Amino acid sequence: MKATIAVLAGDGIGPEVVAEGVKVLRAVGQGFGHTFALREALIGGIAIDETGVALPPATVETCVAADAVLLGAVGGPKWDDPTAKVRPEQGLLGIRKALGLFANLRPVTVHPLLMDASPLRRERLEGVDLLVVRELTGGIYFGEKRRERDAAGEWASDLCIYSEAEIVRVVRVAAELARKRRGHLTLVDKANVLETSRLWRSVTTQLMQTEFADLQFDWMLVDACAMHLMRRPSDFDVIVTENMFGDILTDEASMLAGSMGMLPSASLGEGNKGLYEPIHGSAPDIAGQGKANPLAMILSVALLLRHSLGLEDEARAVEAAVSAVLEEGLVTGDIARPGQLPQPTAAVGDAVAARLVVQAQAS
Repeated sequence: MKATIAVLAGDGIGPEVVAEGVKVLRAVGQGFGHTFALREALIGGIAIDETGVALPPATVETCVAADAVLLGAVGGPKWDDPTAKVRPEQGLLGIRKALGLFANLRPVTVHPLLMDASPLRRERLEGVDLLVVRELTGGIYFGEKRRERDAAGEWASDLCIYSEAEIVRVVRVAAELARKRRGHLTLVDKANVLETSRLWRSVTTQLMQTEFADLQFDWMLVDACAMHLMRRPSDFDVIVTENMFGDILTDEASMLAGSMGMLPSASLGEGNKGLYEPIHGSAPDIAGQGKANPLAMILSVALLLRHSLGLEDEARAVEAAVSAVLEEGLVTGDIARPGQLPQPTAAVGDAVAARLVVQAQAS
């Protein structure tokens, strides 16, 4: 196979973890006979510094022309002014909108060797294998924003809008994925308070009854879901929810896996094109120190191979290589167990790539 991958390293630890993702992509290409053309482009803070905007038109053109996009992270203290007219996060929101990426997939699994890295007791982590499908281009993040002052003082508003069509398309994605898993879909909303959530509830219920009656379907208020993710996480299969709720819940769910450095994500639209990134941020406090965990990025590469390129065997090979590295204790400090010597970011990437080559030769 020949494919073009847009590579957006971004800010902070982004370039470090992206380098390891690229290393793994090249190992897959070498081992399995594929050619991946990599096209680098700017996004986030570094794009602001070099072009004045967080998402240059050239970056959009590169991503539109590519088969998939690999993204590191955006943001950092240098640009951390919420009142600034140009901010790194605008690049992230902009590329999602430009590519029509409306469904964000965030899988959460717990490797047996990492159970002690989680703050939860081991018995609560047994059997955890859940997938959060977050709506990505609507809701309060994209709604009209106002900040004004009147005689009573300063006030602000953020408009949250969802349409039936936006809800239907992301719920269909989540339901189809549930069919391939354990057949259980949970809608998370705040229908006791929010009108947008009541629309989510009614539209999703109708869709499940007409198109996905074979699935087990239930709903849960977002505050209850936040509690049950910690109390009984293994009960969840696929969760579908709106933009802000999904953002918050998946950061919480990262603690099940022991570290944000273990959780990948895929952002999908119509067709096969997708954007793949770890859910962690730019972590500027450790940038350039070789401490960043590259495994979430490498697992994002596996999602890229699976969802955008249709290379399921190669995706499984990457995931198996990650498991092998974990079992050998070749990990960064965020998930190192007592007595284990933390490895540098590049060393972990080297180890995964080396195991991929061995797997390819064996097959």
